[in-house]
Formats: sequence, structure tokens, C-alpha cells
Amino acid sequence: MNAVTIGTRVIPGTTCPYCGVGCGVQVRQEHQAVAVSGDPQHPANHGRLCSKGAALGETLDLEGRLLEPMVDGQAVDWAHALDRVASRFGEVIAAHGPDAVAFYVSGQLLTEDYYVANKLMKGFIGSGNIDTNSRLCMSTAVAAHKRAFGADAVPGCYEDLELADLVVIVGSNTAWAHPVLYQRLVAAKQARPGMRVVVIDPRRTATCDIADLHLGLRPGSDAFLFNGLLDFLRREDALDWGYLEASAEGFSAALSTACESAGSIPQVAAACGLDEASVLAFYRWFARTARTVTVFSQGINQSSSGVDKANAIINVHLATGRIGKPGACPFSITGQPNAMGGREVGGLANQLAAHMDFEDPAAVERVRCFWQAPNMAAGPGLKAID
Repeated sequence: MNAVTIGTRVIPGTTCPYCGVGCGVQVRQEHQAVAVSGDPQHPANHGRLCSKGAALGETLDLEGRLLEPMVDGQAVDWAHALDRVASRFGEVIAAHGPDAVAFYVSGQLLTEDYYVANKLMKGFIGSGNIDTNSRLCMSTAVAAHKRAFGADAVPGCYEDLELADLVVIVGSNTAWAHPVLYQRLVAAKQARPGMRVVVIDPRRTATCDIADLHLGLRPGSDAFLFNGLLDFLRREDALDWGYLEASAEGFSAALSTACESAGSIPQVAAACGLDEASVLAFYRWFARTARTVTVFSQGINQSSSGVDKANAIINVHLATGRIGKPGACPFSITGQPNAMGGREVGGLANQLAAHMDFEDPAAVERVRCFWQAPNMAAGPGLKAID
């Protein structure tokens, strides 16, 4: 991020707090007002801002804001407030144990803040009771990544969308929910008209404005569609057997399940409420396009079967070896600017830090030693929904 100099005052670059794109923002003072603009050097937005980001300066007035700590309805200084919180936490822990307290944090936190809060709760208070609102939007993607890759890691980046020859958007109205990322995709398609975009969504949203194909499938039928694609890839000899044998496990069972549940295009079309020609067109494009990115978001994640849906998407990329390559990956895009940062440093109740878990005693000991933690939590804490 680039700092902006105002006279002798330097205002550092910052990040937009709204959607999951995480746009870089420059801030400047103009008389009594604060103006913002996109940071042209930031890798997420390259200077672009959407209407919400461009209006950030209008949110910086003081009316209605809490400007100082309050205890029992009275304004106090920070030292008094922090002492009060610490003493009450200490009293509760002394009376009821460390699992009687909890932190609930947010995907708007900076990664460093997430890390410190997680370290305080799990390493010094001694409880796993720290969870984030990412639990309510991204936990299915977390579980799917861990089931597929062994770690909650997204094998792609924004540049892959611009390098892809086929972009499949599933369960995301990207035009509204991630507008700057959508504009990057629009620009890439304008620069390379041969790029194809498929939108898979029960509704015809604004994102369909750039779609070469819209599959308005029946709500909840995404797994049928992608299991059918997996079986189609098998029938068309479009699997990367070398990659599967060298890098994957369990693919025989996955192929068998796909064949049993979605073994023909008529079967898939009927289950998804689609016409067979559209399903076939999508399947052929995917099979024949090596540089394919599949973007998925809350329409997949916020489902009672969200983990299975995400894994069905990831499976077709594993089956074709389209993982972590330029322009080729499954890509979970988050709903908040730092949902992924929180997951990286262990901001969920069932995580330690740096993609390590409580299930591994060696990992618990490793984190304890690194933190020099006097009261290391021994197991997961309560989740936001517990």
C-alpha cells in the first residue's frame, strides 16, 4: 500500500472494509473533509473502487460514534477500561475456568489483530473459545478445502480469472457482491473476446450480462451438476490420470459415486431442471478448456450440503489436474475482506494457527513453544453456532 503525504502529515494506505475483494484505498484530507480513491498500486483493485468504496469518506463523521470507552454508562480512560475487562475476565475464569469466557471476532479485522486475539485466548487464557463470523459464511468452504487438500488453502489468485479461457461462476452474483473483481473479469473478456463465461445460478442476475451461457438450475442441485460433469469427463477420456495417480487419493470412489448419482446428461438435466443441450454445452466447454477457473461463493457455502457442493466443484479440477496452475483452479471468493486472513492465523474455534489443528498433539506443542504460552488450550472451543 502507498502512503499519501498531506503537508507534513502522512496518511498510510488502507483497505476497504466491505466485500471480500479487499481493495486498496488511498486517503487524503481536503479542508475539513476526507476523500478516498483507489490505490493504483494495489494488486486487488489497481486503482478501481465501487460506489461503496468510493463513498468511504462520507462514513467518517463523528455523529453517533463511540469516541471513548464507557463503563456502566460513564466515560473512562483506556487504562481504566482495560483494567475493568481484565479483572472481570480474571474473576470469571477463577470461578468457572477458562472455558467460561469467549471472543467473537470478525472478518473485518486485520490479520495481525486476528493473530493476537487468537494467541491471547488459546495460548494465555487457555481456551479454544474464539470464533469468527466467517463461521456463518465460509466454514463450509473451510471444511471442503481441508477434506480435499488437507489444509484450508485456496489454490488460486485474482490474476487467474484474467488468464483463464473459461470462467465458471457458481452461486455468486459477482457483479454486485464483488464489483471490482467483476470489473476485472469484464475487462479481461473485452481484451480477449474468446474467453467464455458460464454463470450457474437459479436467478438471472447482473453477472449474467457477460455470460456466454447461463444455467438457471434448480436450487440445491449444484452437486448433481458437478457430479455429472465428473462422470462426463470420465466418459470423454478427459481425466488427467497421471496427476490423479501421483497426487490424489480416493478418486475411484468419487468416480463411482458420480456415475451412480449423475451418470447421464438426461439424468443431470432432469435433476437440475435444465435442458440437455445447455448441460452438454457446459460439459464440453469444461472438458476442452485447460485454463478453467471455477469461482464459487455464498450460494454454494450457505447450504445444508455446502461442503459436498464445494467438494464436487473441487473434484472436477482435481480430476483434470487444474489445480494451482495459471488460469486454472477452483476459487472460493470470500464475503469479507479478511475472512481468509483470519482462517490463516487460526481465528476459528477448531483451529490452532497457520493451518495447524488441535487433532495433532505435535502441532499443539509446536504452537505452545512458539508462543511461549503458559496456558495452552488442549482442544477446540465452542463455535459461534454452539
